[in-house]
Order: sequence, then structure tokens, then C-alpha cells
Amino acid sequence: MKIRQWTRFKYLSKKRKTMKRILLLLILVAAAPAAFSQSVGLSFSYFIPRNGDFSTPISPFSIRGVGFDINRFLALETGASLYRMSGLNIIGLPFESTSSLTGPNFTIFIPAELVFQIKGKGMSFDIKGGGFFFYAFDQQLNYGNMDKALRKYTGWDVVNSQFAFDNRPGFGYTVGFEFSVDVTSQWGISLETNYLMGEASIPLTGGYSGGTLTGTNTTVQAEYKDAKVDYTGLEFSIGINFKTGRR
Repeated sequence: MKIRQWTRFKYLSKKRKTMKRILLLLILVAAAPAAFSQSVGLSFSYFIPRNGDFSTPISPFSIRGVGFDINRFLALETGASLYRMSGLNIIGLPFESTSSLTGPNFTIFIPAELVFQIKGKGMSFDIKGGGFFFYAFDQQLNYGNMDKALRKYTGWDVVNSQFAFDNRPGFGYTVGFEFSVDVTSQWGISLETNYLMGEASIPLTGGYSGGTLTGTNTTVQAEYKDAKVDYTGLEFSIGINFKTGRR
């Protein structure tokens, strides 16, 4: 319990500073359209991770489509979404889990994409690709699923694990498409789907104890330096696009 309490205390002490940085970043992203954007979208984005739990946005903190046209067919876009992440898996461990090993937490997601635009009368179809940054704050380990995975790995009947972790930012790649329809000359609606492939290093240090019902208990010290949060899955967005300049 001491390791868990120390981990909790350590990250709670950083939570206020991290919150200030996240809010400042969101303000900057929200203010960016006034400076250089042709249009901006306010969206509701949902993430379905691989071997994780369905996650929802914290509205209205999901802003997409901030950017500018390079020419008629190409554009650069960014944005930011703040997720209430239900749970993500951890890879790079000597054992596997089909359930989330982290979460719940709050995760900031920021893409940077090159967009190929196919425009028609009152509508457009965009093909997107690029990279993204993400960072989870108020990070937690899901010890229920962790102990379950360790029981399967060791063959024990009972396992109780305790780990400290180093929470780090992550990066990845994204590819997707967006279909938009103009409702008026000032705004329209859009549907967007992206496939995300990202990782964030999360080294684990600690151990686990347990055993079989008929045997003696054993304590194992463990260190998983290559552990990574798996940010792979599908993101769906339903948005409203506001035009701020001529396209």
C-alpha cells in the first residue's frame, strides 16, 4: 500500500501545475483561429482503444480544424481534445492483457495533420494524415485488471501487485477522413473518423505477491522499463464547422 500511496501523492502534487498548462494550451488553440485560421470546428470526439475502454470527450474542450489552406487541395490543421479516458492498455510487459491497465484519467490529445481536400458544391471530403501528441494527467493503474493478468501469467490463484510508475508524454501517427456539409454560408456539420497509433513510455517498478491456495505465498520484485501505454484505436468525431474567412 505504501507504494500506491506514494504514487498517488506524487502525482496529486503535480496535478495543479499540469492543469494550468493544459488550460493554457487549450486557450492558445482556441485563440489561434482568429490569427490564421480559415475555419474552425467544435467537435464531440469519442475514442475506442485497442484492448481498452470506450472514452468520451469533456465538452466543449474538443476543437478541431484549426489551420490554413496551402492551396485549393492541401491544408494544414491542428486542434486539441480533452478526454475523460476510461482506460488504456499497457504493452511491453512479459505478460499480456486484453483489458485496460491504466485509468481512469484525463488525457489531452493534439494532432498535426496534412489534409487533402476534395471540394464540391456545399460539401467536402478530406483525407488526413500526420502525427499527434498526448499526455495523461491524474494517471492511475488499474490494479484489478493488473492482478488478473498476473494471475493468468503466473498460474497463481491470488495476486496482489504494487507498482510505482513514471508518467510520460506520448506520440503517434494518425490517418483518417472527414466529410463536411455546409448548412449555411457561415457554418456546417462534419463527420470524421481517424485511426490512431501511438505509445507513451510508462516504466513500472515494484512487484507482486501471491500464490496458490494449496501452496505458500511468494513475493516477486519486478521492473518493467519497456512498458508503454498503448494509444491505438479508432476516434470518431461529430462536429460543427464555423467559417472565419474565405476558402
